[in-house]
Amino acid sequence: MLLIRLADVSREVAAASARSRKIALLAALFREAEAEDVPVVIPYLAGRLPQGRLGIGGKVLGRPVAPAAAPTLTVREVDARLTALRKVSGPGSQAERVRLVGELMGAATEDEQRFLVALISGEVRQGALDAVAVEGLAEAAGAPPADVRRAVMLAGSLQTVARALLADGPAALERFRLTVGRPVLPMLAHTASSVAEAVGRLGACAVEEKLDGIRVQVHRDGDTVRVHTRTLDDITDRLPEITSAARELHGDSFILDGEVIALDESGRPRSFQETAGRVGSRVDVAAAAAAVPVSPVFFDALSVGGRDLLGLPFFERHAELARLVPEPMRVRRTVLAGEADLRAAEDFLEETLARGHEGVVVKSLDAPYGAGRRGAAWLKVKPVHTLDLVVLAAEWGHGRRTGRLSNLHLGARTADGGFAMLGKTFKGLTDALLAWQTDRLRDLAVEDDGWVVTVRPELVVEIAYDGIQRSSRYPAGVALRFARVVRYREDKGPEQADTVETVLAAHPRVRP
Repeated sequence: MLLIRLADVSREVAAASARSRKIALLAALFREAEAEDVPVVIPYLAGRLPQGRLGIGGKVLGRPVAPAAAPTLTVREVDARLTALRKVSGPGSQAERVRLVGELMGAATEDEQRFLVALISGEVRQGALDAVAVEGLAEAAGAPPADVRRAVMLAGSLQTVARALLADGPAALERFRLTVGRPVLPMLAHTASSVAEAVGRLGACAVEEKLDGIRVQVHRDGDTVRVHTRTLDDITDRLPEITSAARELHGDSFILDGEVIALDESGRPRSFQETAGRVGSRVDVAAAAAAVPVSPVFFDALSVGGRDLLGLPFFERHAELARLVPEPMRVRRTVLAGEADLRAAEDFLEETLARGHEGVVVKSLDAPYGAGRRGAAWLKVKPVHTLDLVVLAAEWGHGRRTGRLSNLHLGARTADGGFAMLGKTFKGLTDALLAWQTDRLRDLAVEDDGWVVTVRPELVVEIAYDGIQRSSRYPAGVALRFARVVRYREDKGPEQADTVETVLAAHPRVRP
């Protein structure tokens, strides 16, 4: 498949407001694609690179290159070129990256160049996420969407299912079954603004602690135990204590869903960064386990004793979990009859926060396990943190944001009257806000190197965020997690912005 076809569809999907139109566009594309194109086409549509981040910045992507007169690039050729680019390292690597990017852009037409710049910079925003792609794939192959969703869930990969489906038709879906040892995509939660909202929407439900740990799926088949992350990476060798815990359970065949978390001597959670650092450690695992031991906390059972539990209501799956897993290894929870028990749910949230956890997840007792989906049967509730910070700089955008100042550099006041950067964000910005922000920041600009515009620290913006973590990249020693713009506060001057000390005081478990 030619890249221009993919770029054209991406543009059309971005312009389509109706989900049905997006699905029709993707279905037509999939009918034209060869099975071997699929591992590239699907992630490209979702704005992802199979190679991961390439480390190519705006200075390289912004270099003008004369476009090709006619489209010749195929999606597989582009994938091969980007794979070669990803492998570049060592002395002279920057010059080699510039050369390879220049060759790629020189082989692309003007429309293809725009698509590639947005793709490489992570700014493809056309709404062709996996959920829509599944519908388009089902329509293209003449298969029931529910069957395709289940196959993707069990395979753990939309690309794998798409390749089989386009090559062999709907009968290929029968190959994908729940199998111990093969991870499936986890069920995810939507957000509710309050416990009252969540309980009101779900009725009879369980309210469980939301741990700030690492999601894991633990498979046991006899003496063989495998541990996978939510992205299906195998991390078994990094977590020997999880393998030991799984072998202590009475069953010898199961798939359990849960989290691993590092706790301190009092049983309170250590910072997320400590847990994440431990799970990510591949060197001297024994020393890492001694320094930062992690504990498993399970909250669901997908398979027990060879029995597929995915279609069972949650209360039945939890009963199987309780028979298999002792209480200390299960997440703390309370079960409610509905809104009549709202006070109990709110008390449970307060207790959870007091224990150092980040919130609760409210789960319908009657819902099956919707693996790989962010369904309405699980609703997470956690306090929203906000800060008033000062914009220190902004980066020029790419793709749909070309010509707009997008990624904001955010700072808090310091004791000496200056500002310390706490992170960046381009989340939460509407087109109207982008346009206003660009004009306003241009008025405040003191330097523009073509990539970053440094501004006078005068504009205050309200930022929502999920927490902070230690960071050596920033002068305060901490960085915001999942920051997004709420609104600009032109009613406030920079002297009214929050201070670094305010930020640290709100998160006593995280200290630089």
